[in-house]
Amino acid sequence: MTTRIQNTLRNLISITLVLVTSGRPALAQGVGRSPWGPDDEIGTLNLMTDASRLKILSRINSGRTYDLSVEYFVGMPSFHQLGDPGYQYWLTHTPRGTVIDDPNRLGDAMNSKVSYTGDAISMYTHMGTHIDALNHFGLHGRIWNGFAADQHLGDKGWKKAGAETIPPIIARGVLIDVAAYKGVATLTNQYRVNSDDLKGALYRQGTKLEKGDVVFIRTGQSRHYHDSSTYLHEYPGVSLEAVRWLVDQKEVMLLGADNLSLEAFPSEGSDNWVPVHTYLLAERGVMFLEQLQLEDLSRDQVYEFAFIAASLKLRGASGAPLRPIALPVRK
Repeated sequence: MTTRIQNTLRNLISITLVLVTSGRPALAQGVGRSPWGPDDEIGTLNLMTDASRLKILSRINSGRTYDLSVEYFVGMPSFHQLGDPGYQYWLTHTPRGTVIDDPNRLGDAMNSKVSYTGDAISMYTHMGTHIDALNHFGLHGRIWNGFAADQHLGDKGWKKAGAETIPPIIARGVLIDVAAYKGVATLTNQYRVNSDDLKGALYRQGTKLEKGDVVFIRTGQSRHYHDSSTYLHEYPGVSLEAVRWLVDQKEVMLLGADNLSLEAFPSEGSDNWVPVHTYLLAERGVMFLEQLQLEDLSRDQVYEFAFIAASLKLRGASGAPLRPIALPVRK
């Protein structure tokens, strides 16, 4: 095993260790209780309203669109070193096989005329561009809003806060281009973006945050997406201090970044701290997107846009793929 792969494995395992040990009595943190009531399963996505959606949609001023998702392919970056399955693709029907097998009982003449192809995939739900549901991380056996694993986690997934509860998202989106602010193509290995970086980038862009925003942070790491060894290796990410500033002071609704897991690894963890994942999902009820493609927005200096996305309704799942779209808006 190469040194690079060994380092990647240690970094990926660190977040698992923090989660496993998060049940120790020494930890003071507990899961957050929702201001939207005891039945709430979507956290800050409750900030979306018909009025807020219409407000940003009414500002779209062109037909130009930006696809913020990455491709899925065999060999893509994954968490297989933690035991999670990698992306697999296989053909279930091929034109030549159809002629021989005649699965639809159409006869040789029709099978020779109509070329039929079918395929299937298998994957971990946290691969590629996806959203983390609020049941993904918890504290002391509970997730956001106090839902307990002993009561709500069955063999077929969570009965609460599963990916199927995530509504279509339409909101004001903001790109915070930290890599451009730093004057680099990609932030340095394991660099932790802090609130001063965010403030500096926003000032440089002439952009202001508003309550209920969707905020994406560019590290430049998605430039390496098609090279898994580089993409996974000691990648930069967002610090706990930075997300506290965004969530607690700026009241953003949803976060995202262009790296593997939003935060940098090894994760920030001790008896007095919890990783970014746990703080956002379990304590604050804030979902986030990972493995975004933000290079096109950065190239065209599109810092404000209408954000539209809908994830797959995977019942009980802790995350789901989605196809996010950004549409520029007039200032």
